[in-house]
Amino acid sequence: MPTFARVTAAVCLAALAFYVSGMVIETMPEKSNWGDFQLVNAVIGLLVGWFILGSRVGVDYITSIGIGFTGMLALVFWCLFFYAFREMISLSLDRRFDGPVEAVVGVFQIGLEYGAVLVQPMIMLVLLLGGAAAGLISEFVNRRWS
Repeated sequence: MPTFARVTAAVCLAALAFYVSGMVIETMPEKSNWGDFQLVNAVIGLLVGWFILGSRVGVDYITSIGIGFTGMLALVFWCLFFYAFREMISLSLDRRFDGPVEAVVGVFQIGLEYGAVLVQPMIMLVLLLGGAAAGLISEFVNRRWS
C-alpha cells in the first residue's frame, strides 16, 4: 500500500545511493565513461527504499535506526550484485569462464572486488549515517502523516 513513509524512504535511499555513487566515482582511478552509474544506483535505491525500508516503518525510533541500516546494507548488496552480474555477463560473452558454475562464482568474486572500493572511512561513514538518517526520517514521516 502506498504511503508517504514509503515514498520518503525511497527518496532517502535514492539520494544516499546517488551521493555515495558520486563519492565512488571520485575515488576510482581515471575512467572516462561512467555512463548512468549514479542514476542506476538511485533507481536501485528507490526500489530498496520502497520495498525494504518503507515496509518496515511504524516502530520506535531506535528500531528505525536498525531498519535504516538494513535498508542501507540491502542497497549496497543489490548495487554490487547488479554491477557484478553485468560484468559476469560481459565476461561470459567473451568466453572467459569455463562453465556456468565458474560464472556464478565469478559474480561473487567480482562483487567482492567492487565492494573493496566501499571500504574507505568516508564512504563507510556516509553510508552508516545515511542509513540511520533514512530510517529516522522515514519513521518521523510515518508518525507525522499516517
